[in-house]
Amino acid sequence: MNIFNDLTTASSADGGTGTKASIASGFGGASHTYDSASRLQKTMGDTMLSRIPEAFGPESILDLGCGTGWFTRKLTTRYPEARVTGADLSPGMLARAEAATGFGGVNWLNADAEQLPLADGSVDLVFSNLMVQWSQQPEVVLAECQRVLRPGGLLVMSTLVDGTLRELKQAWAKADPGQPHVNRFVPAEQWQRLTRMTLTGSALELSPIRLLYDSPMALNRELKQLGAVFKGEERRLTVTAPGRFRAMCRAYPGARSGRVFATYEAGWLNWQKPIAG
Repeated sequence: MNIFNDLTTASSADGGTGTKASIASGFGGASHTYDSASRLQKTMGDTMLSRIPEAFGPESILDLGCGTGWFTRKLTTRYPEARVTGADLSPGMLARAEAATGFGGVNWLNADAEQLPLADGSVDLVFSNLMVQWSQQPEVVLAECQRVLRPGGLLVMSTLVDGTLRELKQAWAKADPGQPHVNRFVPAEQWQRLTRMTLTGSALELSPIRLLYDSPMALNRELKQLGAVFKGEERRLTVTAPGRFRAMCRAYPGARSGRVFATYEAGWLNWQKPIAG
């Protein structure tokens, strides 16, 4: 059994195809608001860039789960001689990325991270920021990253683990008992076990990030603008009543004092593929 079968989205009867389509559609629908709302993504991506050794000079780069291409463009600027590919499951995100990129030289690829249409050992750097937590088979994504990397190539990846949005989850549990409203994230121990099993010598570094919001509803709006609303099969098919939102806001920790915090349990992976012999 996949130890990640309780990830952010539940498996669908067709083996995940419907869920992937839903994820692609949801993020595509948010493509025009994503950049203005992506504080966490930008913070984590900038940290990932800072951890790539200055002496590292990749000739081929894959931005896996590139979204609107924010970091694809940064990677192209940092490594102007490299061949850069921005890959994403969502055609809507890719269309936005291409439209927002004011220069050529980037290859935009509509692809599933679990089945990359790239040759073995064809990439020097795989950069993947907050994508893998949406996969039902992250072990397959990691194996694909390992496959396409050349010996000596570098994987830099970020994800979110259990405890993320704990304040929002607590507030909804009081406002609407028994009804999930927050995406599930797997425990850090499972992620650490998986990375050790899949990528020899790797380790997942954990560090919480707390972001400040004007109100619980501001947090809810940001998640909607990111396309990161609750995607589980248990979600209501009808619109959540305004009264429940008001109850959630009242129950949110610290809400009575004004602005509120949300915690994101961030995981960071930097791994270099061994050179044989």
